[in-house]
Amino acid sequence: MQRLTIRRPDDWHVHLRDGEMLERVAPFTARQFGRAIVMPNLSPPVTSIDAASAYRARIVAAAGEGFTPLMTAYLTDTIDADALARGHDEGVWVAAKLYPAGATTNSASGVTDISNVHAVLERMQDIGMLLCVHGEVTDPDIDVFDREAVFIDRILEPLVRRFPALRIVLEHITTRQAAEFVADAPDSVAATVTPQHLMLNRNALFQGGLRPHAYCLPVVKREEHRLAVRRAATSGSAKFFLGTDSAPHEVAAKESSCGCAGIFNAPYALEAYAQVFDEEEALDRLEAFASLNGPAFYGLEPNSDSVTLEKAACPVPDRVAGLVPFGAGGEFSWRMA
Repeated sequence: MQRLTIRRPDDWHVHLRDGEMLERVAPFTARQFGRAIVMPNLSPPVTSIDAASAYRARIVAAAGEGFTPLMTAYLTDTIDADALARGHDEGVWVAAKLYPAGATTNSASGVTDISNVHAVLERMQDIGMLLCVHGEVTDPDIDVFDREAVFIDRILEPLVRRFPALRIVLEHITTRQAAEFVADAPDSVAATVTPQHLMLNRNALFQGGLRPHAYCLPVVKREEHRLAVRRAATSGSAKFFLGTDSAPHEVAAKESSCGCAGIFNAPYALEAYAQVFDEEEALDRLEAFASLNGPAFYGLEPNSDSVTLEKAACPVPDRVAGLVPFGAGGEFSWRMA
């Protein structure tokens, strides 16, 4: 296959930042995707209806017409269930985001103990509001490469049992355990998959020296886990769908004594996914993964327009909008036509 036309995809997990950074990066997401689930971990985090509405307006202004941001609420230990339900009823929030406190960028205000939000999760279950989950424990005694697997055992599996009707998206899965858990879980559980976790293993962090632009959270894992995630994403299962977790940082913030976690993959996300699906001889399943499974899980219609990809070299520059993109200095084997 040399050319592929699919329904316009959506990005079910993206960080668009704010201010000048938002203006720089939003057009790259809007170029490829019709909609995107926007993460609320700004500083301060997006915890109110007014803040979410204002942020959505700024995104629309930066991205241009034809792109729809889908907003999420940042869960805290003390978030008000009534306000959360009202924001969902008014169409401001599509989902709420669970960050274990300290798990990733701007997560200090996150949930310190899952029991603190049980009443909120019960309310979300009742009103049909989705829960997006950053699935890592933050216990310092747990190896950073095991944080996802331990989270599934300690937090997620009991949560699914306690709230069987709550729709949960385990975001940016990175391990065999996560892929198997989602595949075997009830239909109320799904997962997003990033380009980097399909293409990189943890060797990428250390090839020829420390590689800060391969550092994200959850961190990339051993090769056995990368292969398991690839099998899940390309399997054709409706439980897995596209979520880039594109997370831009200034170059100086990445290349520092305490580099920030996050990979800016928005400029060439579809090209990366197409290459993976081609390598796995699963191009016939790319449209479902990128364009159909996510809307179905979120209860939305697929986009009506389409995008076309062609099999041709797609060089990736060292800088895009002053930032280092995923694949910088290399090339993908597919490109947007």
